[in-house]
Amino acid sequence: MPSTTFAPMPNAEGYFGPYGGQLVPPHLKQAMDDIASAYAQITQREDFQQELAQLFADYVGRPSPIFHARRLSAQLGGAQIHLKREDLNHTGAHKINHCLGEALLARFMGKKKVIAETGAGQHGVALATACALVGIPCEIHMGQVDIEKEHPNVTKMRILGCKLVAVTRGAATLKEAVDSAFEEYLHNPTDYLYAIGSVVGPHPFPMMVRDFQSIVGREARAQFLEKHGRLPDHVAACVGGGSNAMGIFTAFLDDASVHLVGVEPSGEGTDKPGRHAATLTMGKPGAIHGMACYVLENADGEPAAVHSIASGLDYPGVGPQHSYLKDIGRVDYQAASDAECLEAFMALSRVEGIIPALESAHAVAWAMRTAPGLPADQHILVNLSGRGDKDADFVAQRLGL
Repeated sequence: MPSTTFAPMPNAEGYFGPYGGQLVPPHLKQAMDDIASAYAQITQREDFQQELAQLFADYVGRPSPIFHARRLSAQLGGAQIHLKREDLNHTGAHKINHCLGEALLARFMGKKKVIAETGAGQHGVALATACALVGIPCEIHMGQVDIEKEHPNVTKMRILGCKLVAVTRGAATLKEAVDSAFEEYLHNPTDYLYAIGSVVGPHPFPMMVRDFQSIVGREARAQFLEKHGRLPDHVAACVGGGSNAMGIFTAFLDDASVHLVGVEPSGEGTDKPGRHAATLTMGKPGAIHGMACYVLENADGEPAAVHSIASGLDYPGVGPQHSYLKDIGRVDYQAASDAECLEAFMALSRVEGIIPALESAHAVAWAMRTAPGLPADQHILVNLSGRGDKDADFVAQRLGL
């Protein structure tokens, strides 16, 4: 796969500066190395590249367009807001980009089952879709709280034929789903592939998921240049684990003129421990799920309870490359609250006729907050990472619609 990374990242051990690596038991390290080796092999094969490119075009519907949100921009005043429409992909989000790659890798390795976690359900739906396409059994672990909140995606996963495992321990959200899926994977790492849903986990997953998602940024950069003869001034994306953000940021990392903004969930307030998931804003370097990264920890040094109105951002860790990009100052990590997210969700729906995922609405909220203070000739490009069908009933109930 063509390299569009910012410097040679990660290194051979899977580190982005001090973050990343393979913080796993020895027997699992061999399984991770086998995946890394198979990934290196498959990405050099022309037949793989052609099959993935054809699926992106004919199955996913790529390239996704960039839409100028003219009415929203006019109402806000200031900078122009543009949306990279990943919500128009088959399955409704950016997740299908790496899920197709992971399913093809599982087939290449002769795996007998693909296992994954999901929060908002978008990764679960995308992986169930990709596994149905290539004919591999799929098992998805999902927190019980998220199952009840994201019922439309749960129904889709079941229709697509995956085995859905409800996780009831702890907070019963994304972290617990990751723990549960990882435990199942450990039963048989030889025959199973754990298809991680973001740029997190042990090497090679942060690299691999980023590479599959980098098509978003490559398209966006070329599209914006072609249409406007220049690059956007700001590129914004929501950050939980960080896959959609790394997907679009990667193509712009070497463009010093482009302000890159990762928008985390401040939930009910970063001053309220356990009621936000702003890992890069409020966390510190630590380790979780086989990687070194920024982590929100409690007083005992364990991953803290977290909260976001968006199930896909409800995670106490973050991708190791994001952690590195924060430290070197290349990406500006900010936060948006539940209230701002809901306001952005409704504004985009009623002003532009686009219902965004609650995750993506965090990035829209940052754009809405920022645009009025910028000159009218500046351009903000938001990665609209998913559509809000899954969230519509929840939002309607929350707002009494």
